[in-house]
Amino acid sequence: MKVFASLAELPPLVGQELAQSDWITITQEQVNQFAEATGDHQWIHVDIEKAKAGPFGAPIAHGFLTLSLLPKFFESSMVIHGTRMGVNYGLNKVRFTGPVPVGSRLRANMKLLSCDAIDNGGLQMTWQVTVMREGTDKPVCVAESISRRYP
Repeated sequence: MKVFASLAELPPLVGQELAQSDWITITQEQVNQFAEATGDHQWIHVDIEKAKAGPFGAPIAHGFLTLSLLPKFFESSMVIHGTRMGVNYGLNKVRFTGPVPVGSRLRANMKLLSCDAIDNGGLQMTWQVTVMREGTDKPVCVAESISRRYP
């Protein structure tokens, strides 16, 4: 876990990969719960037997489930002391570049793309988040995540 003493440490680090998250295992229970929450019950995610005969040989996680793990990836990869609040501000680009079969382990690498001062002494940061699946060299998701942190 990368630890920053304050927001002031971040602007000079733009352009650098700063942190890597812990591994997260994707379970069928998570996939099923995500399907219930979103109404996306496509067979490739929730019908285990049909998915085994499908193009990936197993059920796969929803792309948006992978994307929804970004806060967890951030939480396990870095701490910024001296901040009272952080909020998700949005996304610039998202690509789902590979399947995530149930049982896969994922982790993310965080690269700081930009860091701009905002009101109340805060920073708006744009991060390139590259989500990797254990055992593969190709990312399964690449996203530009924009967040705001306040002291």
